[in-house]
Amino acid sequence: MDLATIIGIIAGTAVVVTAIFLGGNISQFIDVASVLIVLGGGLAATLIRFPLAGVASAFITGAKVAFTHKKIEPRTMIEEITELADVARKQGPLGLENVEVSDATLAKGVQFIADGYEPNFIRESMERERDLYLDRLEEGQRIFKALGDSAPAFGMIGTLVGLVQMLATMDDPSTIGPSMAIALLTTLYGALLANLICIPIYEKLGAKANVEDVNQTLIIDGVMQIRESKSPALIREMLIAYLPEKNRGDLIEAAAA
Repeated sequence: MDLATIIGIIAGTAVVVTAIFLGGNISQFIDVASVLIVLGGGLAATLIRFPLAGVASAFITGAKVAFTHKKIEPRTMIEEITELADVARKQGPLGLENVEVSDATLAKGVQFIADGYEPNFIRESMERERDLYLDRLEEGQRIFKALGDSAPAFGMIGTLVGLVQMLATMDDPSTIGPSMAIALLTTLYGALLANLICIPIYEKLGAKANVEDVNQTLIIDGVMQIRESKSPALIREMLIAYLPEKNRGDLIEAAAA
């Protein structure tokens, strides 16, 4: 579970709600029509931009990665790949069948090796799965970006609708203040939805897609090195390149040992 996403949304919501409580009655900031305009309009605009079949799956995938995505530590992955290479070197490819692997992608690659598939088949299969997974993440990212773009726009549309209704009742001055407040609520809802949820999740999905691309490529390279029967020390040395310079120290010493 990605606690940063959850904590950020809860903290942002708490700040806004606290400010409302300190300044007045929270019921003044609740308007069903404004919610319908922002949410309904934003979702409708998103459906227009994307195929219907892909919207639900992309939205679910994006939300799942943003809130529950399991983090892979490249350093830990390199050590695990090195251990697998040691097993393959001592016991042969069939010895890998008895090893428990923590990552699903790595487990699939190890199974390919144990089954004796050709290197080209293994690389093409794993790269295809990586690329399709990244495409799904990108689609989810675009969904949240579309919602983030649409929400403020429909907030402004709702405000304009409210202003028209307010101007239509100008003969009664007592209705101007409440009508104006309700008209501005749609702008508030649109800004909150875009800046507190949609755009941050869009940015997080982009960052996680980049990290996932590097991690998956690391796994693919490691699997291919095991398939080619490279020594564990050589594999560790080659995969160290995926780590930031400051995190390489211990692994470089282990590879040199």
